[in-house]
Amino acid sequence: MSETSANRWNTTANPDPGQSARTNHNIAIWGAPGSGKTTFLAALNIALILKDGPWRLIGADGPSTDFLIEMTAALSQDQCFPQATSTLGRYRWFLSEKPELQPRRWGRKRKEARAWKIGIDVLDAPGRSYHSKRTGRGTEREDLLDSLAASRGIVFLFDPVREFKDGDAFVHLHGVLADLARRMLATGEYADDTLPHHLAVCVTKFDELQVLQTAQKLSLLSPDPEDPHRFPRVADEDAEELFQMLSTVSASGNAGMVLPTLKQYFRSDRIKFFVTSSIGFYLDPMKGHFDPDDHQNLISAYQIRGQARPINVMEPMLWLGRQLSAEGDDRGARR
Repeated sequence: MSETSANRWNTTANPDPGQSARTNHNIAIWGAPGSGKTTFLAALNIALILKDGPWRLIGADGPSTDFLIEMTAALSQDQCFPQATSTLGRYRWFLSEKPELQPRRWGRKRKEARAWKIGIDVLDAPGRSYHSKRTGRGTEREDLLDSLAASRGIVFLFDPVREFKDGDAFVHLHGVLADLARRMLATGEYADDTLPHHLAVCVTKFDELQVLQTAQKLSLLSPDPEDPHRFPRVADEDAEELFQMLSTVSASGNAGMVLPTLKQYFRSDRIKFFVTSSIGFYLDPMKGHFDPDDHQNLISAYQIRGQARPINVMEPMLWLGRQLSAEGDDRGARR
């Protein structure tokens, strides 16, 4: 992927609001540099296509549609990772559920059920924007805080491989949360001493050997009964346990403060944990199923071995979309 293409996505990803569809539900992608924010976004469309279910991703404006097309091609056809985000970008999409035909009644025409659409306004910010004030860039950081304050859904990516090497997840987390809480307290949106957001905490790089082996040692692996390839999974109810264990392996020793910090700022009933992989495991086309002795899908820092088969990438977005939609319905009912 050329640098020109990557820069074009970022510099054109803030269209004139009057030229694009407006969305009510804002979701921000959060994570340290190299945690896989851009790859996560690219993998979302592939996950929905492979699922062959009722959900599809539709760009609400030109730049978002271009991003969707080119990033999907890079990850699936070119089998390479997108370049890390270098500038602040906003992409407007709809998660649209294809309506099912209602049964035909005697003497009446068949009607289609009403389609359900979840509006998503995704902010893809450089990881450095989440760092402490000493290194975060002024205008960029302010834009980031503005977006987080306007959002009500956050995908927080925790990269255990990076944490083992660099140990900087906490420093990319705490300063931003402190600033965000201060802002929202001033506007009266820091109710019950917590932030109003729904938070999807994603343990990334499940395909990496260290992460997979840790889950195996904790006896958290279980195949998805509906998956014909029998890829291993970690159930959502067990994801927090894996997160806690991986937090103990940190270059700085500070990762153990990440989970308590999240629970300090967000309501516990608005936090859900997921174990994800944007590229998934390698699948030998001759075998057609997961091989525990030959499952690495990563060739190098930039190249993927086989087809990307994302794991648990669409689920956090759908969960956030449902939470935000339900919250909006509750507000409407109370009016």
